[in-house]
Amino acid sequence: MVETRPVRMPEMMSTDRALLDALLDDTVLAHIGFISDAHPVVIPTGICRIGDRVLAHGSTGSRWMRLLATGIPVSVSIATVDGIVVARSAFESSLHYRSAVLFGSFSPVEGDGKLAALDAFTERLLPGRTREVRPSSKKELVATSMLALTIDSWSLRISDGWPEDPEHDLASDAWAGVVPIERHAAHAKAAPDLRQGIAVPPSVERLATEPPRL
Repeated sequence: MVETRPVRMPEMMSTDRALLDALLDDTVLAHIGFISDAHPVVIPTGICRIGDRVLAHGSTGSRWMRLLATGIPVSVSIATVDGIVVARSAFESSLHYRSAVLFGSFSPVEGDGKLAALDAFTERLLPGRTREVRPSSKKELVATSMLALTIDSWSLRISDGWPEDPEHDLASDAWAGVVPIERHAAHAKAAPDLRQGIAVPPSVERLATEPPRL
């Protein structure tokens, strides 16, 4: 079992599983770390949480996906930047962020669970999109590897406080506060080879009013 007890700034650590799930649901990009041929490797890839599992997918021809499918130990790191903490000095300025590292191993997802997992990925990015497009073909399913990691061992750190300026800076004329960072989707751009007369689908239109959690 990997040691996950905090050493530095333990007040930022959290053991709240609901907060971990919220972070996993607010981002799609993770970095998966593992050892390959005695060398450390970190691969950025998309993820999706389904219940107590984190899913990752890629090509069956991918060497690193095949390696992960053998069950080697991995770490999965995720993070979001939620704001900029503007202190009265550059030294005390920082970020609002949420970050987590999960530890364990992946295992293949097969059968009907594989198709459900692929649909879950699509719905994670574009809710409602699976009802607007054709189902995945048998050839596409064969070409896709789906892996799952059970959420069991993890470490979560959250920074969401105000500037912590020392007493001698509080009387200065420098502004202090927090600048939240909000995400939104821009206007959709049609593909250059899109046939005329095809309207923007509801799943894409919805992004303008319900920003994606990325």
